[in-house]
Amino acid sequence: MQKWGGVIRAETSNMIIVQISDTHIAGWGKKTCDVAPTAENLAICIDHINQLEPPADVVLVTGDLTNEGSLEEAEHSAELLTKLRCPYFIVPGNHDSRKVLWPVFDEKVCPRNPLGFIHFSVDDYDVRLIGLDSLDQGKPGGKISKKSTRWLDEKLAEDKEKPTVIFMHHPPVKCGVLETDIDGFRGAKRLAEVIKKYDNIERILCGHIHMQTHIRWHGTVITTAPSSTGMRIETDLSMKKESQFILEAPSYLLHYWTPDKNLVTHTISIQQTEHYLFEKNSPS
Repeated sequence: MQKWGGVIRAETSNMIIVQISDTHIAGWGKKTCDVAPTAENLAICIDHINQLEPPADVVLVTGDLTNEGSLEEAEHSAELLTKLRCPYFIVPGNHDSRKVLWPVFDEKVCPRNPLGFIHFSVDDYDVRLIGLDSLDQGKPGGKISKKSTRWLDEKLAEDKEKPTVIFMHHPPVKCGVLETDIDGFRGAKRLAEVIKKYDNIERILCGHIHMQTHIRWHGTVITTAPSSTGMRIETDLSMKKESQFILEAPSYLLHYWTPDKNLVTHTISIQQTEHYLFEKNSPS
């Protein structure tokens, strides 16, 4: 049995992984870009996650916790995330700073790797979780160094059978989003060389592009998450217009590892809706 935040969880053959991403929290009393109520929306997300039944086993935060990488924003983000009633883990995004995140977040939430990155493995669940730091400090695009891919290869080699989810901020592939495709990803080829060696990688979970996509990549699937605080990037496959964001309802991804050992992904959008019983309201 596991206990977290007053909630006792039985160890079962299924698992619920929640992914929140790109929260872009501003300082206390501020809106991100002067318009987005990101703190309020993250609080709504967290309250919704805390009421899941069955409860979430773990929450993965795939980067851009802060908007400008400041200490105030990190502390504001931490204050909100500590209200989660299950374990959570974070990896940094390009709007974050490792030097700011480390003193604010607990070591078990944001581990410091000897290489100087936020790389870590969580082996306490039916699915192994590997956090990978893709931050190229000071640049918008992602980066994986030779040392990082060597670390990942060694970690994956420790157990080639256990189902594994890798979570990171930047998708190592272009997704048809002008701004982020231009940002690029340094080291994508060497990361691919490691990924394709292992057939137990169920998914690579990413953020960065503020929308949900699924891309087949070297024997696994990359899934990107929407912004959990409702900052969706406008879709424009013409790749001609500067990226703009649209304010929407808060949302997150729910990844369900089933007893049949399938990873099923649901998008949870938190908005005012009316509920009806399907059979009662269906035409006869």
